[in-house]
Amino acid sequence: MSYTTEPWNLRWQGLAVNQLNRTESTFALANGHIGLRGTLDEGEPRGLPGTYLNGFYEQHQLPYGEAGYGYPEAGQTIVNVTDGKIVRLLVEDEPLDMRYGNAIEHERVLDFRSGTLRRRTLWESPTGRRVIVRSERLVSFTQRAVAAIRYEVEPMDDVQLVVQSDLLANEPTVSRSNDPRVAAALDSPLVNDFTMAEKTRAVLCHHTKVSGLRMAAAMDHEIEIAGGVDVRTDIRAEADLARFTAAVDVAAGSCLKLTKYLGYGWSAQRSTPALRAQVEAALAGALQTGWNGLVNEQREFLDDFWQVADIEIEGDDELQQAIRFALFHVLQAGARGESRAIPGKGLTGPGYDGHAFWDTEMFVLPVLTYTVPDAARDALRWRHSTLDKARDRAKVLGLKGAAFPWRSINGAECSAYWPAGTAAFHVSGDVAYATQQYLNATGDEDFERDEATELLVETARLWCSLGHHDRHDGFRIDGVTGPDEYSAIVDNNVYTNLIAQQNLRAAANAAERNPGAATEDEIEAWRRAADAMAIPYDEMLQVHPQADNFTKHAEWDFENTPQEKYPLLLNYPYFDLYRRQVVKQADLVLAMHVRGDAFTDDEKARNFAYYEARTVRDSSLSAGTQAVLAAEVGHLDLAFDYLVEAAFTDLHDLHDNVTNGLHMASLAGAWTALVAGFGGMRDHGGRLTFAPRLPAALTRYSFRMSFQGSRIAVDVSATEATYRLVDGPELATTHHGEPIAITADQPVTLPIPKAPDLERPQGPAGREPRRR
Repeated sequence: MSYTTEPWNLRWQGLAVNQLNRTESTFALANGHIGLRGTLDEGEPRGLPGTYLNGFYEQHQLPYGEAGYGYPEAGQTIVNVTDGKIVRLLVEDEPLDMRYGNAIEHERVLDFRSGTLRRRTLWESPTGRRVIVRSERLVSFTQRAVAAIRYEVEPMDDVQLVVQSDLLANEPTVSRSNDPRVAAALDSPLVNDFTMAEKTRAVLCHHTKVSGLRMAAAMDHEIEIAGGVDVRTDIRAEADLARFTAAVDVAAGSCLKLTKYLGYGWSAQRSTPALRAQVEAALAGALQTGWNGLVNEQREFLDDFWQVADIEIEGDDELQQAIRFALFHVLQAGARGESRAIPGKGLTGPGYDGHAFWDTEMFVLPVLTYTVPDAARDALRWRHSTLDKARDRAKVLGLKGAAFPWRSINGAECSAYWPAGTAAFHVSGDVAYATQQYLNATGDEDFERDEATELLVETARLWCSLGHHDRHDGFRIDGVTGPDEYSAIVDNNVYTNLIAQQNLRAAANAAERNPGAATEDEIEAWRRAADAMAIPYDEMLQVHPQADNFTKHAEWDFENTPQEKYPLLLNYPYFDLYRRQVVKQADLVLAMHVRGDAFTDDEKARNFAYYEARTVRDSSLSAGTQAVLAAEVGHLDLAFDYLVEAAFTDLHDLHDNVTNGLHMASLAGAWTALVAGFGGMRDHGGRLTFAPRLPAALTRYSFRMSFQGSRIAVDVSATEATYRLVDGPELATTHHGEPIAITADQPVTLPIPKAPDLERPQGPAGREPRRR
């Protein structure tokens, strides 16, 4: 049992209770503020229930066997907040439960164009009564605090129906953590502050025990039934439960319709009465718009998104579906975050404790920057809002500027493992990279003045205090950890140094455009450090070592490593991984993508082959990046295999952990693999260029994006590429190095040079790209 293949839908037919963990993640709905896992309306059976508010967390003590100066003290974990999805049905006092009676027909459909999750079930009760249940659920892109459900019941016999609609706080869940501190923090984490139930409306307000954050959830209802039949209703509320009940006799063939409107809000500062007012105002707006209005607004929002973001693929229908699934979920992760982080799992599950990582800036934000730039700006504004915490962290570490966290919800470092957390200073450079990329793509002068310049300047100050000038090697950055988590505390990690180099130059340019942001001495020091940046190179092997001496380390014995021993970090000690040439995820290869201007074509080809043989992809971040460089150097078949792995990581549960939520960076990596990989899109120095090619597995593809106010479409076949202006001003770019202008007059069609005929490089034994 699996998903059917359709271009615009994700459909699951039949009920597989043992697959609910998967489908609750893939069928999740979110808008960047509210996240609802795709549990069944009736709440049971279930895998892992979840309702999330972006940035709403509980705090707990971090565990250390031995403490040390500068270790973060408090962890943060996303909270499963008040669940408003639950709508239960009783047919002549028999509860609809898919485990009992007979589900004659059952399907659920996530629609990428309507932005809704639909369900249709033909259920026969244990005593033989049949009903058709249809539901549709949405989390609004246009009304940020609102979710809504339309629930319809059509009996095939004259029956009494009872519908119960709940708000449920402190929903019991199985602990996901081996750390008793985390388990204790998440054991009934919400403390009631206020309850209200009146007519068809209820409100529950709570706060967390330790972090002290406050939240409110509210629901209201509309009931429709033909023929003026009398409906008996009741509503009640207690500390953790509010329930609206409607009982009615319904004739065969008639239909009971319940519309449930939900409002959510939270704050670290606002009072409980203010939050109650906020969610009741959200309900008022939703009721005024009505169900049909919310559905129409959702469709219009997505119509505009797909006009600028759609990717069309011919030759692989399953991949077409997966790419649109990926784009839809990336949009859901950040569309209405509005100065909140974009977590590694979005709002689809509790994985990674709901933390945001550098994945956001380097994988997710490029997609949003070129499709929904306002969402990218808002995510960067979250980073800017945490600058004080980043400055404080740098100060604790004896550094200047801003040291952004490896993982966090509120901006404070939450990683208890300092070699992979604190030492990963590249995170600050990643924030600067995404900031400059957004500025180049939009020309947003207000953002540059109000936020971007300060982000660039403070991160540049970090590099100048972290690195030093050496009389032999230039400007060195020692004792850091790059993207590859199987190496740690290294000197001159090439990725880190190149991202820092770009950061320093961008800060100097921004400071010169915005007088007073930095001193002349600082600007001069940044340019001098950037120009002298150490970039290690192994003259004998003719490749760039990932960091100083990496190519001198012992090789890992891939041939004698059983497949069941992957991922390696769960089966081998870190000290052994750190001293060998084994790469968890693209590191030097990622540097060649985002700083491709720092490498020659020959260097890229040699580097790619060298690291392909040593990269095991124990991280979902890797496949998309490896696809980009494989395509650039000419390994089109290998690039396609990596594109497929990135696209199917969640749909086919390749890492066996989709139960905890979707991998936003891998989903975004599918876009990157196609647009930057096969499309050859680069933005080095703020110049947009293309070098498209078509893999043999496809007959055609096209993609859309926006740049500096222009929306363009690029259509690629085996022999030629066509560039078309969809909306906005003329755009200057290049096609395989040839300057072109994309205008409203007519499309530009150009031939595609033949790709080199290269032998496929070999990866580690047994670690070939996977589709299933």
